[in-house]
This record gives sequence, structure tokens and C-alpha cells, in this order.
Amino acid sequence: MPDRPEIVCICGSTRFVDEMRAANRDLTFAGVIVVAPGEADELITDQQKTVLDALHLRKIDLADRVLVVNPGGYIGESTSKEIAYAQATGKPISFTNPV
Repeated sequence: MPDRPEIVCICGSTRFVDEMRAANRDLTFAGVIVVAPGEADELITDQQKTVLDALHLRKIDLADRVLVVNPGGYIGESTSKEIAYAQATGKPISFTNPV
């Protein structure tokens, strides 16, 4: 048995916030530590998006693996960059829908 629970970083488009919340809930109840994208109730500035994007890469660094939430197979520009980063750092990546 590992010294700690698995850590999974959720990636995906903010348009799928409900699906990402569901994945977070399911993983958490399965005993997984989840790190997920930051959420905002209002539109964010370009500067805030830059900060959040950089922060999310650090979340990927902390994770044992990445789960991409991609209903219908959709992967946007930011998520594509996160996938490329995860691949470059050797993180295993899985998807909720086939790519």
C-alpha cells in the first residue's frame, strides 16, 4: 500500500465545469487526492488567466497522473497545452472520452 493516496490533476475546458466537479467527487470518494482547475463566478482578465494557467501547470507537477475531462472528445487550446506539458514531464494521462 502506498504511503499516501494517489494524486490526480483534472484538466479540461471550463465549459465542462459540471463534468469536472463530478469527476472530482467520484475520485475523492474513491480515495484519491484531486487537484482541479480554479473556478471563477465571473469573467476573468487576461492577466488572471495567465496566472491561473501557470498555477495549473504546477498542479500537474504535484500530480501522479492527469485526467482530462473531455465530453464529446473536445479538447481546447489551454487543455492541449496542459496535455503537452504533462506528456513532457512524463505524467500518465487518461481521458473521460476517447480522443
